[in-house]
Amino acid sequence: MSSARTSFGPTPAVGLICRNCEKTYDLIAQHACWQCFGPLEVEYDSTALARVTREQIEAGPHNIWRYAGLLPVGNIASDRVSLNPGMTPLIEADNLARELGMRKLWVKDDSANPTHSFKDRVVSVALTAAGYLGFDRFACASTGNLANSVAAHGARAGRESIVFIPHDLERGKVITTAVYGGSLVAVRGSYDDVNRLCSMLCETDEFENTAFVNVNIRPFYAEGSKTLGYEVAEQLGWRLPEQVVIPAASGELLTKVHKAFDDCVDIGLTDSGKVRVFGAQSAGCSPISDAFNADTDVIDPVKPTGIAKSLNIGDPAAGPYAIESARSTGGAFDKVDDDEIREGIRLLAATTGIFAETAGGVSVAVLRKLLRDGKLDPDAETVVYNTGEGLKTLDAVGDLVGPTHTVDPSLKSAKQEGLLG
Repeated sequence: MSSARTSFGPTPAVGLICRNCEKTYDLIAQHACWQCFGPLEVEYDSTALARVTREQIEAGPHNIWRYAGLLPVGNIASDRVSLNPGMTPLIEADNLARELGMRKLWVKDDSANPTHSFKDRVVSVALTAAGYLGFDRFACASTGNLANSVAAHGARAGRESIVFIPHDLERGKVITTAVYGGSLVAVRGSYDDVNRLCSMLCETDEFENTAFVNVNIRPFYAEGSKTLGYEVAEQLGWRLPEQVVIPAASGELLTKVHKAFDDCVDIGLTDSGKVRVFGAQSAGCSPISDAFNADTDVIDPVKPTGIAKSLNIGDPAAGPYAIESARSTGGAFDKVDDDEIREGIRLLAATTGIFAETAGGVSVAVLRKLLRDGKLDPDAETVVYNTGEGLKTLDAVGDLVGPTHTVDPSLKSAKQEGLLG
């Protein structure tokens, strides 16, 4: 690896800490504890965080870097590897709320990011950290959206990228990765196989200069997800919603959004409040939901199936922590099948004008199921997260939608088809 800089620049981060045994490390490229093999996360100076104010944030750029004072990388704009994601719409979903019998519902639509998913947030933070750590090449294991983002960031930064995907990924996500010109490696296997290969490649001499965003620099990568919590609080006028529904693959997005809400209260950005956190999974890959509903913290790995490929992580690294987030807040996890996911996509589109990928369909379908089962309060202000763009997963609904009428270019034909009285 090329030589790292001597400092991460001005940052509230003081090091890495093991989630299990609390052993601490410097800010280095490492994702697992040498002592107990537990996952590492970024540790912050609470005094430095407390100095961040609403006014400072609001004076910042109109993207995730307005929250730089709460992130682990230096607050120096010229050092950032970024497509400037963030500040995506928080949409008042009144039509959907009426359809579901809810008082107040919002959709946080992260399909509006530069590569049309929330992954631009985590990649921007991770690759900025990679620059400080001295890496020359960007890489990832991906179910699609992360591949898009890493390849795009590599192109913008003028850096080599090499991304690894399952061989049977949706064609839309393959194309929207390959177009950026980096190396794209299709692996004959599931995402978990891809991730295992990347973990092994990290240990080789040939890849010592490579930053795998969700392997060797994963602690920094995960922190980018917090901006989805900070933004919602800011967009609601510096207050917290009462409930959120978040799609879960590794479970890390859910845990970091929960952490961001806690940060908002601890720092004083919002008044005290508690957000009930609900997780959404596909029945084709639901190890976190299954463990939650079996009242255990033990995640049994599964072989993923089903149309929600962006959520198909059969051995979720942050699964136990996602379960803890849901339990500690009075939330829950649930799962839905492929037909329910398709209906969720169509319902969201028909009531809000948002065309979500399958993960968004999972969120809406689980929201509906939680309401039906009495687990989610219809009178509580709720935010449901859409994390990606439906144009990437057209096959999911391609056989279900199409022209409602076919006519000849004449008034007679239009009348025959019921378009005229």
